[in-house]
Amino acid sequence: MPGALYLVRGDDASLITRAVQDLVDALVGDGDRSLMVEELIESDYHRDDGTYTLSPLVDAAQTPPFLTNSRVVIGRQIGRFSKAEDVKGLVGYLEDPLESTHLVLAWEKGPELQRLGQVPKSLQAAVSASGEVVDVRIPRGKAAQAWIEEQVGGSGLNLKREALRTLADRLGEQQARLPGVLDTLVSTFGTDVALGTDDIEPYLGEAGDVAPWELTDAIASANVSGALDKLHRMQISGGRHALQTMAALHSHYARMLRLDGSGLRDEKAAAAALGMKGSTFPAKKALQQTRALGSNKIGRAIGLLSEADLAVRGATAVEANTTMEVLVARLATLHR
Repeated sequence: MPGALYLVRGDDASLITRAVQDLVDALVGDGDRSLMVEELIESDYHRDDGTYTLSPLVDAAQTPPFLTNSRVVIGRQIGRFSKAEDVKGLVGYLEDPLESTHLVLAWEKGPELQRLGQVPKSLQAAVSASGEVVDVRIPRGKAAQAWIEEQVGGSGLNLKREALRTLADRLGEQQARLPGVLDTLVSTFGTDVALGTDDIEPYLGEAGDVAPWELTDAIASANVSGALDKLHRMQISGGRHALQTMAALHSHYARMLRLDGSGLRDEKAAAAALGMKGSTFPAKKALQQTRALGSNKIGRAIGLLSEADLAVRGATAVEANTTMEVLVARLATLHR
């Protein structure tokens, strides 16, 4: 039987590393890791002339085992080979692979790569034909909740519904922390006990970053404390500068300003007016909030944003984070 073949892809380095480790552990089993495993990283693909090549990886895959029945070759940080020509040699090897080699490929950035490109179609097809693509990309939005529940179920933990909600809320946009949190909870409580919020909360760490739409939703619901909580998470966990948050808020209210008085009542027409492509849901929300807030309050919101923008840029001696707290509280109050 030919060796196993895997291509691991994702959007978080820690999740890719964990998936690679799990695959390698399963492939090595009780074997001697020192004899079986060879791992290559970006520097191994570097030529003296400054270019990169996958030839060392192909050579490693073609090397027979020594004192073992099989070898596990790991190709880490191959994300720089995003052109069909770059992976031609590897794809050629996959057409007639060495049966004693298990090959694990990790589509990820190395330290010298600025931006991760797409997996070449030829490589994707070759892996799909005789191996498996392991996709550890984290879903966003509402799909993230289902992903979290799936991961919790796979860990064997028994979390009550309110504990699941608390876990998802605390992670925010930092879902990549989930495997580590689950490992901690399993080692602490085991899998036989139903856990509630009070049980798990001490192990969840600081609240994670949140998406800008969570801040604007909290503001639109006139929830001052909730909006300030979202703002703090964006500032602390997300490391966002005040001007970045300001830009998100300005974009949010600028959409309302464009729709106000337009007479548009259809979300598709609103999306077209706003230049939005894809889902019309953001346009629908903007249209609803425009009607709810009204012209006078939209104008007041724009005024508050302008004043805060000048303050953040140094027009006053007030600290930028304090300025943003006052701004968010005032905007949330406008929605009452």
